[in-house]
Amino acid sequence: MKALVVRLDSFGDVLLAGPAVRAVAAGCSHLTMLCGPRGADAARMLPTAPLLRLAGVGRIGADSVDHPGRLLDERHRRLPDRHEAQAALDTATALGFPPTAGDDGPLHVVPPPDTGALTGHGPYAVLHPGASAPARAWSPDRCAEAVALLADAGHRVVVTGGPGERALTRRVAGDLAVDLGGRTTARTLAGVLRMADAVVSANTGPAHLAAAVGTPVVSLFAPVVPAGRWAPYGVPVILLGDPSAPCADTRALVWPVPGHPCQDEVTGQDVVRAVHKLMQEGSS
Repeated sequence: MKALVVRLDSFGDVLLAGPAVRAVAAGCSHLTMLCGPRGADAARMLPTAPLLRLAGVGRIGADSVDHPGRLLDERHRRLPDRHEAQAALDTATALGFPPTAGDDGPLHVVPPPDTGALTGHGPYAVLHPGASAPARAWSPDRCAEAVALLADAGHRVVVTGGPGERALTRRVAGDLAVDLGGRTTARTLAGVLRMADAVVSANTGPAHLAAAVGTPVVSLFAPVVPAGRWAPYGVPVILLGDPSAPCADTRALVWPVPGHPCQDEVTGQDVVRAVHKLMQEGSS
């Protein structure tokens, strides 16, 4: 049997589907994944279920309440308060692809490379200042403050970011941190995150990649989406942000600049304390 798994979302969303993808792969002879770059525009114009039906796919199931019944052979409704990774695995199980024996559903990626040449030697913490949606980001000034305070506390700091975030990472790193803005691929970023003592990030792809390589996360979690569904999964996590802020559960992902007002209540000292707590728990 051949299977197709569709996740037309951002980098982190695809990572969270990993446990479900493993379950499907174990139950079929050939697996194909259909993904898009950060949520393909085509997916917004043409719903995936009609596309698959037109392509002749024989059996279509989804975690969905939106598609008309004629487009889905099996509609799976997620259980309340399920994390996105758990809900995806529930959907795969409902379609006949339970996890294999011994797979308890954590996030995993292929082993990343050695990135010591990028980060330098010795322990370090990572701060990732960007986010795919500005409403989820911490402001650049707060990020720079956290870098300075972490450095004052004796930490080496590595600042990461994509090719379009070089100006941001340069501003945040200053002269105090290693600036890797635009210098990593997804695989080398995984290596950088794997060797970190802790990763500080908004609710965006690298936070989930850190979880996939087993690194604790200080999550600067804007409450525009529910933490129970989208927080880093399967690793020690400290969530920073007010879950009762006015923007809570609004899905207000459009914001003109990085640094939603709800997020800037979090300070650099809050981050330093959270990093220390995760490091102490990891060494005990």
